[in-house]
Amino acid sequence: MEFRDIVQLLVSGVTLGSIYAIIALGFTIIYSVTGIINFAQGEFVMLGGMVTFFLLRAFALPIWAALVLAVIVVALVGFLVERTAIRPARQASVISLIIITIGVSIFLRGIAGQLWGRDAVPVPPFSGTESIPFQGVYIFTQSLWVVGVTLVVMLALHFFLSYSVLGKALRACAVNKRAVSLMGIDERKMAAISFSLSAALGAVGGIIIAPLTMTSYDLGVMLGLKGFVAASLGGFSSQLLAAAGGIGLGILEALSAGLISSAYKDATALVVLLVVLFIRAGRLAESERSA
Repeated sequence: MEFRDIVQLLVSGVTLGSIYAIIALGFTIIYSVTGIINFAQGEFVMLGGMVTFFLLRAFALPIWAALVLAVIVVALVGFLVERTAIRPARQASVISLIIITIGVSIFLRGIAGQLWGRDAVPVPPFSGTESIPFQGVYIFTQSLWVVGVTLVVMLALHFFLSYSVLGKALRACAVNKRAVSLMGIDERKMAAISFSLSAALGAVGGIIIAPLTMTSYDLGVMLGLKGFVAASLGGFSSQLLAAAGGIGLGILEALSAGLISSAYKDATALVVLLVVLFIRAGRLAESERSA
C-alpha cells in the first residue's frame, strides 16, 4: 500500500471521527448533568437525518431551512424524552434510568421505521458531489463540511459552557448538584436542557453524515455505540477528551478497514471498548488493593 493510500485512509478516519466526536459530546453533556449514560443518543443522530429527509421530500424546503428545522425538532424530542421518560423516574437508580434510555432507543427506532420505512434514504450533499484532488488524495466536499461543522460545534459548545450564564449553570450541576440546589438553580430544568442540547448535537451529527452514508431507521444503533466508545476513551467528564476520543476511534477504524479488512470495521469499536473496560477494571482493582 502506497503512502497516498494511507493518507486517504486518514482523511476518511478524520471524517468518521468527527461524527463520533459530536455523538460523544452528547453523551458527556447528559452524563455530566444527570449522571445517566443515554443510550438513546444514537437515535437522536438517526432522527436528524430522517427528519431532514422528510422535510426535503414533503415540503421541498431549501436545504439550509430543512437542516435548521430538523435540529429544532430533534431538540424538542430530547426535551420530551426527559420530561416523559426520565423525570418521572428520577428517584430510581442510575441502572434503572439507563435501562429506560435503552427502552426509549427501541421506541424511537420503531416509530421511525413505521413513519419512514426500513429502506435507506438519501439526503443531498450540501455543496455538490465532486471531489477535491490534493496531492494524490481525493477529498469529498461533504467531508470538509463534516470536519468544519464539527469544529464549529465544538467551539460553540466551549464558549456556551464557559461564558454563558446557562452554560455555567450546566457546568455547576456537573461539579456539585447539592451546592447548585442551594444556589437556587433548578436541577430538573438543567436536566431537560441537557437532553435538548444533547439531542440537537446528535441531530447535527446525523445531518452532516447522511449525504455520505444515506440514512435509515436503524442508523443510530452502531453510531450510538461508537459515540459511547469515543466518550469512554476520553472520559465522560471532559468534552474535549471525548471529542479527541472520537477522532482517534475514527482514524483507528479507517486504518483497520484499509490495512486489514473492511469486515473488521465495526468490530474495531467493540475491541477498543473491551480494552478500555479491562484497563479501567484493572485500575479499580489496584486502587481497592492499595486501600
